Amino acid sequence: MSEPTTAPTTTRADAAATAGRPGSPADAKRRRDGRPRPRYGTHVVLLIGGLLMVFPFIWQINMSLSTHAEVTSVPPTWIPAEPQWGNYPAVFEQIPFLNQFVNTALVTVLRVVGQLILCALAGYAFARMQFRGKNILFALVLSILMVPYQIYLIPQYGVVQQLSWLNTVAGIAAPGIFSAFGTFLMRQHFMGMPRELEEAARLDGASPWQTFWRIMFPLSGPALSAVAILTALASWNDLMWPLIVATYDDRTTLAVGLSTLQGQFTSNYPVMMAASFMAMLPLMILFIVLQRRVVEGLAHSGMKG
Repeated sequence: MSEPTTAPTTTRADAAATAGRPGSPADAKRRRDGRPRPRYGTHVVLLIGGLLMVFPFIWQINMSLSTHAEVTSVPPTWIPAEPQWGNYPAVFEQIPFLNQFVNTALVTVLRVVGQLILCALAGYAFARMQFRGKNILFALVLSILMVPYQIYLIPQYGVVQQLSWLNTVAGIAAPGIFSAFGTFLMRQHFMGMPRELEEAARLDGASPWQTFWRIMFPLSGPALSAVAILTALASWNDLMWPLIVATYDDRTTLAVGLSTLQGQFTSNYPVMMAASFMAMLPLMILFIVLQRRVVEGLAHSGMKG
């Protein structure tokens, strides 16, 4: 006589343990719905991090609309009693803001265009071409990154003075039209591109210049965007070189003009914050527009070396 078989019992704890396993009914239902489980903890952390990064900009706008007494009050005034919109027109009365803005924009455009062309050419040569002493020359280019920028000030000033470029946009922009970091970034990007593109162009009778200009350069959009935004940030915020080479207020850049708003004994902080916000706004818009391409360029440039 056979013994009666008992069916295995499934407890609530066992059901809860298997609910989240791959292949479980709950997991299959979640895949059918096509909706992943919400990650509230991740969103909370990202929200807090975003607020911490945005807070300085919000506080800057708050100070630009406050009075001097509200800015220097203790405890600080979080919301101004009455927005002081007159702080923004006061910037144009204290410094030649428009002239400095135009000078800064021209210097930035010249440096960005120069680095996009020269760094791309140098990076392509180091990545794809074979010539004697290539590795040694590339090591010399990288060694520039280890030399402090201040060491080049006197030789660069002598060159600009001999060219009669003092107090000119060309004199301010000239030292920044090439960078070792931009060359390194473009070299890494070109080394990660497939060689089949060049081989196909060579079979079609294209010269090395045509291969670079018509094929490789147009396909380097992410890396070029990264070089452009990094160059624009460095050029827009450059203070030391324009301060040395340009001595007139209407021929210098915004970084120098903003530094003159700080007095020796007292400073009008609301006006300084208003000028800083207006000077910072174009770069914020540029970064928002090119943010994704910059991240892609920095990510792909380090894949192969």
